[in-house]
Order: sequence, then structure tokens, then C-alpha cells
Amino acid sequence: MSSITVRNPFDLSTVGEVPLMPEAEAFAALARAHALHGDPARRIPAHERLAILERLATLMRTHADALVRDAVREGGKPWVDSVVEVERAIDGVRWAVRELAQLGGREVPMGLTPASAGRLAFTVREPRGVVLAISAFNHPVNLIVHQVVPAFAAGCPVLVKPASATPLSCRNVLRLMHEAGVPEAWATMLPCAAATAEKLVADPRVAFLSFIGSSRVGWHLRSKLAPGATCALEHGGAAPVVLDASADLDAALPLLLKGGFYHAGQVCVSVQRVFAPHETARTFAERLAAAAVQLPTGDPMRPDTAVGPLIDPREVARVHEWVEEARAGGGTVLCGGAPLSETLYAPTVVYDPPQGCRLARNEVFGPVVAVFSTRDRDEAIARANDVPFIFQAAVFARDVDVALDTARRLNATGVMVNDHTAFRVDWMPFGGRGESGMGTGGIGPAMHEMTAEKLIVLRSTAWA
Repeated sequence: MSSITVRNPFDLSTVGEVPLMPEAEAFAALARAHALHGDPARRIPAHERLAILERLATLMRTHADALVRDAVREGGKPWVDSVVEVERAIDGVRWAVRELAQLGGREVPMGLTPASAGRLAFTVREPRGVVLAISAFNHPVNLIVHQVVPAFAAGCPVLVKPASATPLSCRNVLRLMHEAGVPEAWATMLPCAAATAEKLVADPRVAFLSFIGSSRVGWHLRSKLAPGATCALEHGGAAPVVLDASADLDAALPLLLKGGFYHAGQVCVSVQRVFAPHETARTFAERLAAAAVQLPTGDPMRPDTAVGPLIDPREVARVHEWVEEARAGGGTVLCGGAPLSETLYAPTVVYDPPQGCRLARNEVFGPVVAVFSTRDRDEAIARANDVPFIFQAAVFARDVDVALDTARRLNATGVMVNDHTAFRVDWMPFGGRGESGMGTGGIGPAMHEMTAEKLIVLRSTAWA
């Protein structure tokens, strides 16, 4: 049987092997999951799911160091940031417990017309069915929690295909779920080939697809869904930041530094495009560059590393190609602009790259921030919106009316005011529109999407 070789993205050493699941075995897992959902006697009551999730949170806390270690070794996110990721994942499990206690229906008013008199109507929420989750590499613990835990909490059997680069973290989380009491058939890891995953997506036994990854793949998979299946797609963007003339630039600088270079920019809402007034744009870009060159870059296992490797050497080459295109078009590279090794790219700030280059229009998914000079706020908003991505954005302004007006006019699903674009807590709605995706993530919103309302109408003369 062939296997997935897991490599450390910093030094490319082998850190593990995961057997590749044959197609027949993957479909057998789907059949088991579908049978579970179809048999009311085998469903897990809400109070048991609550108890299991509480045990899972405790187990994850006990094994937090191991979760962090494997996440760093296979994903390359610096140790300090991976510690935060695991803490968030544990909090996410606890939040699912809270959300499950609130997951309910509503009363539908009756008696408003003579025809509706004598009736009581209400809704209940039911699990949609089997959830197929296809995950990404950049948050290997927390993304699994965000896709698998809401499914189980909502009462849905779940199959999860981890990113081929980071299957160890997925395996770790599912092992802890099973130890906490989740039957293996209710939460199954599918380390299968992409072609097998595509066939699974098209199977009518899949009720809900949760996909995190590239827009090209996500929209293609959506087109394969069987009639009646629903999905949530989380893709990337080219997150814009508008710096108003009233902005506190001293406060903005460290926030944009973190938001742009956290996890080497491999974040779907990473700060990428900063639009600033002509009078201050160059100076701000130079200050950002001066701070970026001070970021410790290297081995993610070191506790002081701020910027680690890209997930694959091919990504280093691609990011450099984009930077060189911006430079050739007239952009000024103020810092970085070159690989540091086969796996590391220097934190890079580019001033005023041409509007038509890829860095200005597409998601770079690397440690590169572009700063653009604009005549006024209207131009900044227009240029920020001139891409097919609708995800998180930000505005910095001391003037609250300016901040709110900018937030209203930016094409975004979330606008951060006086904060970077990558801010997120796990109970807030999170997701993109346009090419950036569809549906809503976050623990509670995901549980809501993985369930459906059923209306019950009781006719009774006693309720007249």
C-alpha cells in the first residue's frame, strides 16, 4: 500500500508516514457513516455528545504540547503561533459545547388567519447527514476542529480528508476524539488521493461538503455535488487595508506587521494590500519594511522565530516570481524580495506595484505586503474593491464616521476597524463571497449550516 510521506517544510526531513487509504476503503467508510445517519437508534443523544466534547477538550489540554510539536513539524508555523492555534482549537471544542446547548428551533406564529386557527407550529433542527470535510494545511489542528467538531456536535457523521502536507495533526485530533468516546465510524480520517475525494464529493450519500482550500478546486468540487447536497467553501483573498488620513499610524504599524507576516503570509485573510494617502504612503511603507527586516526568520521550532518556511519549495519560487513581476512593472522592493533558502522567503514590502500585476490582484499566500499610494479615500476604496475576492478587510481611522463609512463601502464579509484583516475569534461568523467562497464558518454558524429546520404543525381544537 502506498503512503503519504510527511516532510518538515523547513529542512525537508521526513517526519512521518501515513498510509494512503484505498478508494474502496474510503467508500466503505462513507457507507458506514451513511448507515449511522439513517438509523435513528444509532444516533448519539445530545447529552452524550456534550459529555464527549467536554472530555475531548480535557484530552487536548493534556496533549497540547504534542499537538503543537506535530503541527510545527509538518506545517511550519512558528512554535509561538502554533501554541496559540492549539489553544484556539481547545476553546473551539468548548465553544461547540456552548453552541449545542443553544441549537434549537423556533415557534412559527399561527392563528393569524381563520385558516390557521387551532394550530401550534414550531421547528426543530435536524442533522443534514454525512459531512465530508476537505481541509487545508495552514492551521492543521484548528481547521480540523472547525470542520469535524461542529459536525459531530450537530449530530452528523463526518469524514475528513486532511491536507496531504499535514495529516499528522488530523490523525492526532481524531485519535483524541475516539479516546473521548466518539465511535470511529462517526469521525473518520480519509487520507486518500484527490481523485478519490472528488468521487466522494459526487456521491449522493454526502449531505454537506466543508471545503477549505483554493478557489479553483473548491468551485470545481461544488459543481460535482449531488442534488440536494449543500456546502461551505472557504477560499482565500487579497485582503485590503485602507489607511485614512486620520489613522494612528504608530498603532497601525505593529498590527499590519503581524497581520501580513504571521505564518509567512499563508493565511486566507492575511494583510496583502495597504492603501494609504499619497502624503504618508511611502514613509509608512518604509517604516513597515524596517520592522519586517527585524522579524526573526528561520526554523519554526525555535521559540523566537516569527516567520517560518513556506509549505513547499515550489511556493518559494512562485512567490519570488510574483515579486519580480511587480518589480519589473515599476514597484519598489523596500525589503526582502528574495529567497533566503530553498524553503524560506524573506519578509517583503513592495511599494506601489502596478495595479495589473498578480501581487495587486491575486492572493500571494506568502510573506509579501504591498503598499499603494492613493489620492484620497475614494480611490483607496475603489482599488480595494477592484478584485473578485470578498473576504475580510480593514480600515484604520480615528474619525468614527470615516471608519463606518469605509466599512460600509468596502466589499467584504467582515471589516476590522483599527485592527488587521486576519483578526478572528472562533464564535464569530467567518467566510467569503465571490471567488472567496460561500457559506459561513465559525463553530456556531457551521453547526447551524450542518443542520436543517423541520416544521411541525399540530392541529388541535384545544389550541384555538
